[in-house]
Amino acid sequence: MNKNSLKKIPKMDQLLNRFEVIEELNKTKRVYVIEALREALEEIREAILSEKTDEFKEEDILDSFYRILKSKKSDRLKRVINCTGVVVHTNLGRSILSKKAALKVSEIASSYNNLEYDLKAGERGERYSHIEDIIKRLTGAEAALVVNNNAAAVMLALNTVCSGKEAVVSRGQLVEIGGSFRIPEVMKLSGTILREVGTTNRTHKNDYIDAINENTAALLKVHTSNYRILGFTLEPSIEEIVEIGKENNISVIEDIGSGTLLDMSKFGLPEEPTVIESIKKGIDIVTFSGDKLLGGPQAGIIVGKKDLIDKMKKNQLLRALRVDKMTLSALEATLTEYLEEKDAIDNIPTLKMLVISYEDLNKRAVSLKRRLSKIDGLSIKLTDDFSTVGGGSMPLSKIKSRVLSISYGKMSADKLENKLRENNVPIIVRINEDKVIMDIRTVQDRDFTDIYNAFLNISRGV
Repeated sequence: MNKNSLKKIPKMDQLLNRFEVIEELNKTKRVYVIEALREALEEIREAILSEKTDEFKEEDILDSFYRILKSKKSDRLKRVINCTGVVVHTNLGRSILSKKAALKVSEIASSYNNLEYDLKAGERGERYSHIEDIIKRLTGAEAALVVNNNAAAVMLALNTVCSGKEAVVSRGQLVEIGGSFRIPEVMKLSGTILREVGTTNRTHKNDYIDAINENTAALLKVHTSNYRILGFTLEPSIEEIVEIGKENNISVIEDIGSGTLLDMSKFGLPEEPTVIESIKKGIDIVTFSGDKLLGGPQAGIIVGKKDLIDKMKKNQLLRALRVDKMTLSALEATLTEYLEEKDAIDNIPTLKMLVISYEDLNKRAVSLKRRLSKIDGLSIKLTDDFSTVGGGSMPLSKIKSRVLSISYGKMSADKLENKLRENNVPIIVRINEDKVIMDIRTVQDRDFTDIYNAFLNISRGV
């Protein structure tokens, strides 16, 4: 260890008097500047103690200071560019809000509003009234309620209907969703007693009937939206489960998962049960997500019989699960698009990305390739590949797409991916056969310039 080197490390006051640091103090929060200086000093101290260096200049410390300060000034939650081809990407924020929804959120969030004020009566109102009517109109349900996510929706419904009593559910539907949240655990937290019936791959109508006793409060059906069991399988139809519920005077609750209001099979996608179908077939309570196939904000939407929804509104648990003004405003704007199917397809980004034609994808891919080809050293190939829906929806779906397969000089794909991910606007890609893959389906038009600039900076060694 070089003790002389340690003695040469400048004091904090000395660095604070540097012109460059004073300049930063004039435009940056002081706490960030102080922390960055301390960490830069600690870096050089550790480098000396570990004998990684014994010679340095103040400029070396300032270089570390600028690097650390840049990181501190950068927002932790930030916009990224999704080049993965996964449309509803859970790690990347799931669905993108429509422009109208984003503008509505901005307007409501930056002003006072009538969140819990009845403008007609001039008195206190109910926050859920703002979206209940449009949800009822779109789904055909008697009533509706919104909480902060679908797990919360399931828990509130079960707690209201089944607390202290049994809910019968097929063993093959005891799914685990993202983040290790499991249906049995959600049921347990709700105070519901789980009554499993059937086997993993086959559950018969009589399995439900035989499980019903004086302590049974509901039949629970869970749509296995994030996986499929194929081959020797069997499960009762919704109509059969509804019939069993009616004959035994017990509620039927369906967690439909990602939840869609449109028949996506019309656009060449796998058929998914719609909320409207479940309500028409007599399900008492249906729960689904707002930020998956619906294309709106994170929310858990509950629709169904009015008497059951009214009980949920009086449940004290609702206070902990309720949504705020921004979620409600984004959800209302999103749902309004569904009043006309064409508006939903044209204006809701999730739907638009899922149904865009191969020809349009190719045009956009050719346009981006043309721009990137101007950068020396880039090798770009335009080819076919497959996108996925994501978000636990349509697990078997593969949607033909157009992708750019990119390499840069002798740089490995891993290093190129890392540089793109560390870009000012992070670019998230796939890697295949030592090539960076950029699926054009999930790339927005506004992303093109940022992608070009990122590769340009890489080529310049920035």
